[in-house]
Amino acid sequence: MTESHVPPAAASAVADLAQRIGVDPAEITVVSVEEVTWRDGSLGCPREGMMYTQALVPGTRIVLALHVRTYEYHAGAGREPFLCDNPQPPL
Repeated sequence: MTESHVPPAAASAVADLAQRIGVDPAEITVVSVEEVTWRDGSLGCPREGMMYTQALVPGTRIVLALHVRTYEYHAGAGREPFLCDNPQPPL
């Protein structure tokens, strides 16, 4: 994706990842941005011990890459994109 065609949610994810790992945002590649349906309120990123609404949630999955590593950001239900360390697939 060219920089001018990066959706705002992906730009937000790139900025967050760059800050987290201390790199120039230009080094991060947006691999994909897709509208998905998450299986529940965890938005595909459940945390142990947490309870989530058991309803389908429309959202976004953003995949970023830096060198050979990929990172997934999930969003939905009005929540801004967040880094998901243990991503689960959408429907």
